[in-house]
Amino acid sequence: MTTVDLHVREAGGGLPVLLLHAFPLSSAMWLEQRNNLADSCRVITPDLRGFGGSKLGRDEPSLDHMADDVAALLDGLSVDTVVLGGLSMGGYVAMAFLRRHPGRVRALLLADTKAGADPEPAREKRERIAATLLEEESPRVLVDEVLPTLVGETTRREQPLVQGRVRALVEAAPPAAAAWAQRAMAARPESLGTLADADVPALVVLGEEDEISSRAEADAMVEALPQGRLAVVPRAGHLTAVEAPDEFSSAVRSLLAG
Repeated sequence: MTTVDLHVREAGGGLPVLLLHAFPLSSAMWLEQRNNLADSCRVITPDLRGFGGSKLGRDEPSLDHMADDVAALLDGLSVDTVVLGGLSMGGYVAMAFLRRHPGRVRALLLADTKAGADPEPAREKRERIAATLLEEESPRVLVDEVLPTLVGETTRREQPLVQGRVRALVEAAPPAAAAWAQRAMAARPESLGTLADADVPALVVLGEEDEISSRAEADAMVEALPQGRLAVVPRAGHLTAVEAPDEFSSAVRSLLAG
């Protein structure tokens, strides 16, 4: 296995806070957090392999590879431990990082994600989408099937510019990287045990209108985490950091204060 050099955007200084992006976006989704939090911490937002400015590499699909890429990035930045955050797929990678590099996490933020493995119908859907991406060499299937679930009803109704921004990020996703990531997510293990071993300050964030991650799944993560607590963001869907950036940044500040 080889690691991939990750393209990274940074802002601010001090306590390092590493934020991992959702599928099928890139670190561009963290623009507001880089602006909002730079006065209080060092915000580090990499493009996960294959997305944004990062190469895909030749490894078989695995979230463990993504997690080790992040560890190698931190080594290159001379950063030992971080406040680790991830949204959706970024949350899956954060949990893989916890399994493989537990001593490097000072606090944990899991947003609009879940600790359970995919049931068989979800794995089959991911494989179908991956195969379609590779066959068509186009993000069309992401626009048709993934995009409609990414933002909440309120955002679709009241924030057309945000909806347009998310669509542009989805359309920019490289098909090969998106297919690789779908297969990596489909193969992920259940992670509640990993969370139970993570005795660090931890915050679970959930959009009130999230159509992908449920309240029950968020509650299960909070219950598993020794120091877990929940923050529900009103009027936001799956992409809380993009749909409600001020509220999301406030949640990060509350974690840092703890």
